[in-house]
Amino acid sequence: MRIVIIGGKGTIGKKVATYFSEENDIIIAGRTSGDVMVDISDSNSIKAMLDKTGVVEAIICIAGEAKWANFNDLTEEDYYIGLKSKLMGQVNLVRIGKNYLNEGGSITLSTGILADDPVVKTASAAMVNGGIHSFVQAAALEVENGIRMNVVSLGMVEDAYEKYKGYFPGHAPISMTKAVNAYVRSVKGKDNGKIIRVYE
Repeated sequence: MRIVIIGGKGTIGKKVATYFSEENDIIIAGRTSGDVMVDISDSNSIKAMLDKTGVVEAIICIAGEAKWANFNDLTEEDYYIGLKSKLMGQVNLVRIGKNYLNEGGSITLSTGILADDPVVKTASAAMVNGGIHSFVQAAALEVENGIRMNVVSLGMVEDAYEKYKGYFPGHAPISMTKAVNAYVRSVKGKDNGKIIRVYE
């Protein structure tokens, strides 16, 4: 398979890319590094990236940002960061990306535990994650050409534990093997419109 992995240089993305690179043709996309450049907050950038990659069998997105801050400090503009990047960035990736997938291809988006089990300072991020969950379940009902779409929702992963443990008191980190396997299930399995949750 030819697989585009957006965010393939990140904490989770590099492990996912390593797994799929063993038997597939991997194209790493990123905002500042990779085989091709893309800013998912810009739909023109998404199209330009896919024009370069051409038709593929799978698209995986492990990218997108949202503002973390105390609820009382979040401004309207702060919310737009997550809405433009992580939410609409992934929505536009589906809208545009479906036209660059072979029949029976797949799109895998990424969210996280905050959609179901938020912590402090995550009102914006939790909102965005929840929106993506609803979008995927609805859009999967209408996507054509045998294309499947799912979203992987992970808890805090082992490789990010030191950085984020202060935000997630009492949360046990997810092994990187479990994290990678969630993406494997989405790409290689038959699920469609599923939220693949790995929280423990």
